[in-house]
Amino acid sequence: MAIVKAMVTIKELHIADNVSREITIHTDSKITLQSLKNPKNHKHLINEIRKTALSMEKQNWHITFTWIRAHVGHHGNELADKLAKEAAGKDIIFYNRIPICEIAQQLRETSLKKWQMQWDSTTKARTTKEFFPITKDRLKTKITLTPIFTALVTWEN
Repeated sequence: MAIVKAMVTIKELHIADNVSREITIHTDSKITLQSLKNPKNHKHLINEIRKTALSMEKQNWHITFTWIRAHVGHHGNELADKLAKEAAGKDIIFYNRIPICEIAQQLRETSLKKWQMQWDSTTKARTTKEFFPITKDRLKTKITLTPIFTALVTWEN
């Protein structure tokens, strides 16, 4: 959110100007720059940066994002790091949004646990259980289904 706040502050300082204006945002976060370039990345903070940039570009702003190396004496970067650490020590920020990837991961884990419980409790598929006692391991195994393989794992003694 620091990038969005910086952009908005600069925009507000030059609200009366109606000439072409340029901003260069320097960041030590390569992941942020890569995320901004990735059209498939729709994380909330990345979308907020894009939305702010688009809004400003419609008002005759030209915005450039550049990467700088961290902790090498760039005054503005060192000051930003210091202020971020101070802010982190004062307030706890709660986000009411959970990333989709986190929800998907939780659903996967819950599903695997449920599948394992059902697998453990079933009295069928004894032969298959000998090959795949843990369902998670089964997912990691590439299996080419053939008639012989199917006969082998479904055979009951």
